[in-house]
Amino acid sequence: MKMIDLSVTLDNDKHWAPWWARNKVVRQNHKFGRLAIWFLFRLTPSYLKNRLGWANDVITMSTHGTTHLDAPWHYGPLSEGKPARTIDEIPLEWCFSDGVVLDMTHKRDGEAVRARDVKEALEKIKYTLKPMDIVLIRTGGDQMLGSRDYFTKGVGVNANATRFILDQGVKITGIDSWGWDVPLPAMAEKAKRTRDKELFWESHYVGVTKEYCHLERLTNLGSLPPYGFKVCCFPMKIKGGSAGPARVVAIFD
Repeated sequence: MKMIDLSVTLDNDKHWAPWWARNKVVRQNHKFGRLAIWFLFRLTPSYLKNRLGWANDVITMSTHGTTHLDAPWHYGPLSEGKPARTIDEIPLEWCFSDGVVLDMTHKRDGEAVRARDVKEALEKIKYTLKPMDIVLIRTGGDQMLGSRDYFTKGVGVNANATRFILDQGVKITGIDSWGWDVPLPAMAEKAKRTRDKELFWESHYVGVTKEYCHLERLTNLGSLPPYGFKVCCFPMKIKGGSAGPARVVAIFD
């Protein structure tokens, strides 16, 4: 069995992430653990292996702050006319299935992947989508990790392409960009310029009428073949969560 990690590494990112999207990891080393043991139990270092205690880390982050799976609740309070599922309510069966990679690295910054692009990519790899496939869109956006551009530039998927994929019975999609939609600044600017009230966050809002989840902030999609592998993407079980950080892995027999 071979595995390829499709998840980014969670770490302090103050030096490159905007203030509203930062993760904070506070390291408590073995000396700190020794102090904690003394404070809690009044045990001296002579009771501890190597005279050291445990290590620990304290994390402050958004549920969307690293590789994660968005729940329908993220898109709105209702999905398909019913209360939208939160991340702890997502069926586990959705999160382990056949993977398909569609190469969209030819798209330029600010462009959207259209339904026609998806169909052409499927024809190119001679693959027909089936129910429960996990469809991964490769844009190359993960190459901007560590740069402010990661949050403001790149390629997304439009609403029509999203609907086409979901109409094939797909429940989970994914992308190696910061978000599934076109970057927010580009969408907002175009919406105001064209006065198109249906444009902003259009693909996320598809989840209001068609229940689905998507993975965001993936990486290493260029290491995968077009198909012939499983995707495992179980999210953290957060009560009422709009998303769950996930360790996403491609698995090959």
